Amino acid sequence: MPHKFKIAKAKGGQFVAKFVYNAETMLWSENYASKASAENCVASLKKNAPGAVVVDLTKEETGKGYRFEIAASKDGQTFVRFVAANGEPMVRSETYRSKASARNCIESLKKRAAEAAVETED
Repeated sequence: MPHKFKIAKAKGGQFVAKFVYNAETMLWSENYASKASAENCVASLKKNAPGAVVVDLTKEETGKGYRFEIAASKDGQTFVRFVAANGEPMVRSETYRSKASARNCIESLKKRAAEAAVETED
């Protein structure tokens, strides 16, 4: 499968969780102190992303619970965040010129998260 999760080493002995398509990173997490925390992030995405609502913050929409947020970047482009039920962002995307590209990113994760393989760098 070209879509997969990857748990990679980050600076300072930390770990980052990524959702990748071929060689392109579509979404990535903050750095976690432990590999287990990055694995928990992936497990939560697999469980919660498929049914999550999409909230367009550029249209002043609001939402609660697990959700995707489409947000404006400082340069006027858009990016995607997946937010946990507690309001904490779990992963974010690169910036996109078009909102359609941001929505495509969301759809990829919603459709493929549950079945995506997980690779771990040791």
